[in-house]
Amino acid sequence: MTFDLIVRNATLPDGRTGIDIACEHGRIAAVEPNIAAEAGRVIDANGQLVSPPFVDPHFHMDATLSLGIPRMNRSGTLLEGIALWGELKPLLTHEAVKARALRYCDLAVSQGLLAIRTHVDVCDDRLLAVEALLEVKQEIAPYIDLQLCAFPQDGYYRSPTAAENLERALDLGVDVVGGIPHFERTMADGARSVTALCEIAEKRGLLVDLHCDETDDPMSRHIETLAYETQRLGLHGRVNGSHLTSMHSMDNYYVSKLLALMAEARVSAIPNPLINIVIQGRHDTYPKRRGMTRVPELRAHGIEVAFGHDCVMDPWYSLGNADMLEVAAMGLHVAQMTSRDDMRWCFDRVTKGGAAVMHLDGYGLDVGCNADMVLLQAADPIEAIRLKATRLAVIRRGTVIAETPARVATLDLPGRPATVDPAAYAPKDASEDAG
Repeated sequence: MTFDLIVRNATLPDGRTGIDIACEHGRIAAVEPNIAAEAGRVIDANGQLVSPPFVDPHFHMDATLSLGIPRMNRSGTLLEGIALWGELKPLLTHEAVKARALRYCDLAVSQGLLAIRTHVDVCDDRLLAVEALLEVKQEIAPYIDLQLCAFPQDGYYRSPTAAENLERALDLGVDVVGGIPHFERTMADGARSVTALCEIAEKRGLLVDLHCDETDDPMSRHIETLAYETQRLGLHGRVNGSHLTSMHSMDNYYVSKLLALMAEARVSAIPNPLINIVIQGRHDTYPKRRGMTRVPELRAHGIEVAFGHDCVMDPWYSLGNADMLEVAAMGLHVAQMTSRDDMRWCFDRVTKGGAAVMHLDGYGLDVGCNADMVLLQAADPIEAIRLKATRLAVIRRGTVIAETPARVATLDLPGRPATVDPAAYAPKDASEDAG
């Protein structure tokens, strides 16, 4: 028997070792040790980690790679970033938005990031970015799953034409209903916007993903309304709250009620560790709040959690390079989740957690799933996070679409090894402990 591709001697995220993965017609055909078959291409994983592709369920592709246009964010603050976006938006062109998005997607592929949900601003009456990213979605479909979320960035009620523009964007084919209730002029308007947006999603049969309570104000409690509307409209499992940073500042008694409501409604959560840790707590002296939402508590309540990158080199965040392992590393540090089990769980937040939030079909490493995977220069998920592991091969539908040489340093030191492989420093029991 001959397959299109076989990846041999792989370690899987669940701890299985010595596994071969056979791919045929864009699907995984077999996952077992020692597959007795030939293939058009064979990759020896040499015992290293093979993962399903990375997933970023929260991003802003309409702004990515625009850093420095029309000027730099000198302070690095949210407020200056918002002001900069207001200056940049009138200067946007269809061609420039599309070109930057495609460049970012090239970078994403090189990092094994093959599924992205991007929020796109609909408060520009031209819907220029919406149309540009819809074209990008079509062009990159062979190698990246891209979801668009209609995002009234200036407020569904606060921006005079946002409500109309959001409906127009959905009519054009945008996939997800977005919002930003905490940015409305009043708490009451924020709550009204949650109701209106969830009703739109229910009517159209769409998913919901709201920027929700991205503030240090413990009284910003729109996630409670979001859980209620999810329950009322029967949207269980279709609704996500992004950021949820106010939860970090709420009193424990209220959070104990809130987490139960979220779990009951099956509302998922997307913290964005890189952004939350630099934007929140800016008004604090010391002690200074971290700002990221209560990730361990969300996990303990069985709430689906995925980590998002949010921004890369744009008005709000001047760093980033599409590396979801960096996101996972920041997430586990900020949440103080450093047990072996916690760290493996954080790896899952940038893979299968994001896939669950995005409702991706055919995701995973089981037989019948799409033949999409990443070979990493690491022994297991924990080592992958620690090393920000090199993506040795990125595979889409059974075809290698990106390769990077292993990271190995050459030394010239008397009596010492000639080379240093960072992946060789894993604990001796790393593979055994992974299960």
